[in-house]
Amino acid sequence: MNKPVAILIAGPTASGKSALALDLAEKLGGVIVNADSMQVYRDLRIVTARPTAEEEARIPHLLYGHVDAAENYSVGRWCRDVGNALAEIAALGRVPILVGGTGLYFKALTAGLAAVPPIPADIRENVRGRLQSEGVAPLYAELMERDPATAHRLMPLDRSRIARALEVMLATGRSLTDWHRDGLPGLIDPAGAAKVFLACERQPLVARIETRFAAMLRDGALEEVRALRERRLDPLLPAMKAHGVPWLVRHLNGDISLDQAAAGSIMDTRRYAKRQHTWFRNQMRDWPMLAADDAIASILNQFRDLNPR
Repeated sequence: MNKPVAILIAGPTASGKSALALDLAEKLGGVIVNADSMQVYRDLRIVTARPTAEEEARIPHLLYGHVDAAENYSVGRWCRDVGNALAEIAALGRVPILVGGTGLYFKALTAGLAAVPPIPADIRENVRGRLQSEGVAPLYAELMERDPATAHRLMPLDRSRIARALEVMLATGRSLTDWHRDGLPGLIDPAGAAKVFLACERQPLVARIETRFAAMLRDGALEEVRALRERRLDPLLPAMKAHGVPWLVRHLNGDISLDQAAAGSIMDTRRYAKRQHTWFRNQMRDWPMLAADDAIASILNQFRDLNPR
């Protein structure tokens, strides 16, 4: 079966990815598919800057807000969901436009995913319990001893991926790096995709992050987080760690002021944006890194080259 021609748009948070995707979808008759690990959660429309109802009415959007915050959504499940979405789009004869900031989603989409067996519950609970009680540093040190190949590929403070890699090593006796060599195939041929990473100058991006968070607060982000907090979910769930959520929960608990919560949320988002840029520069080296003003022409040229008339 031939893999579909697709458009892939990545970039740091607040870089203008969604606006670019909408513009391209209207020009090419596309369907927008989410490739952001936080925008899958239905409880977090505002704080994750999901497309608005008006934008969803303009262009079909798939895989946004389809997961409950109580679920621990994984890249493997996203691959299954996006495979179904691509089949649906192909049946319609339309162009899939995948947009988001989660590098691991794009990596799995184009390079495949390790077929790691399920992790026993006792091992998962032990590692996650240690992460919560001891912090990430001891887990990273153990991973460095047991699986240095994987440890060297991870950021030392990347809690989720360090815990995952250690779980895999403890459960299977085999490095996650080894599993990655023998995994499931990618769904999109990177040579048959028009792709771009939106690169932004630091100061304009910081200003956009600050402006967007202020708009989120005006639009009801605090009320959205209050409703999530009232569910009393496990704080280690991915939805509970979305940028802004932990800080706003601390404010709702009376621990810090709203200004402090906003400042902490913005700083976390700025750091994440920097990590996104570094990750793509190192992991997806064949992706053009372009300013938003240049990205649409690049994508259209790439797409025409892949679809000669």
